[in-house]
Amino acid sequence: MKLFLIAGEPSGDRLGAALMAGLKSLTQVEFTGVGGPLMQAEGLESIFPMEELSVMGIAEVLPKYFPLKRRIRQAAAAVLASGAEALVTIDSPDFSLRVAALVKASRPELRTIHYVAPSVWAWRSGRAAKMAKVIDHVLALLPFEPPYMTAAGMSCDFVGHPVVAEPLASPEERAAFAGQGPLLLALPGSRRGEVTRLAPVFGEVVARMKARHPDLRVALPTVRGVASLVRDLTAGWEVTPEIIEDAARKRGAFAAADVALAASGTVSLELAANACPMVVAYDMHPLTLWLMRRAALIDTVTLVNLVSETRVVPEFIGPDCRAEKIAPALEAVLADPSAQQSAMALTMERLGKGGAPPGLRAARSVLASLRGPRHR
Repeated sequence: MKLFLIAGEPSGDRLGAALMAGLKSLTQVEFTGVGGPLMQAEGLESIFPMEELSVMGIAEVLPKYFPLKRRIRQAAAAVLASGAEALVTIDSPDFSLRVAALVKASRPELRTIHYVAPSVWAWRSGRAAKMAKVIDHVLALLPFEPPYMTAAGMSCDFVGHPVVAEPLASPEERAAFAGQGPLLLALPGSRRGEVTRLAPVFGEVVARMKARHPDLRVALPTVRGVASLVRDLTAGWEVTPEIIEDAARKRGAFAAADVALAASGTVSLELAANACPMVVAYDMHPLTLWLMRRAALIDTVTLVNLVSETRVVPEFIGPDCRAEKIAPALEAVLADPSAQQSAMALTMERLGKGGAPPGLRAARSVLASLRGPRHR
């Protein structure tokens, strides 16, 4: 069996790698497509660098519109020429669903599977119906998502969130961060645009925290595509952060941190898996923010808040993403970290902790979909 996979950012690369490992444990399979280092380590031949697709936000995409259009056409042509039995797109819907549309236009019978259901419960509820025109089957990360997908005409399985199966730090990895003073985990994102926008704000927060905690330590886990940018943008911070790319060192930092300041996204679930209390902050282009707020159906963007059905994680979005607001909230969480513990534990339980690994569950769902009828 041959599959064509497309992932467009580091979180999708992790999902794709776990899916590939699960598939390899169940059947003989070959992979081609677009992916990052983790998917390549599992045997994917990437037709171009995944980092070219790591763009988020309407206004942010506009300058890269024509290069992305070329990559969409290139990817669709590669799918059609590959002889793959299915196209599996992983998140990055603005790119991957356009590829799926071109593929379906040429080969309507080719099975299309999308990993990560669109957050229609959060905004733009009509996306599910549009996606159903080009996608046959969906792999959902959150337990409440399948009904939204099946109502639109696609088959869908909740396969669990991969965060519940990711390895946690060993005692030695955690002990490597032992030291005097509180350890702050700074997580300004994995895309160049969000890192550029958030790093100055996070730096101001660090300065305010440093004034109250002279022995403050800062760790900043990051990814290959933005590591050099992060080093440049944090060079003038009051506390020079330890920039971490090594996986074992990252695990240790997540386990040892006293509190985290994080961009909005799946990183809140990684923090919850490590029982690390957090504050979430995010900013974006004003046009993107305005459009998203007009379409919003929920009052929080933090996944821990959503899955646990609480609002215990403070968040500062758009105009509220300012150091003078974030720092006091971070101080409050640092002073009473226990307030978030039960919500984080409930989140992990609801995402599948203790069950079969999500990558294996996703692989079983893919194979079942290939054997089953096409939904429309």
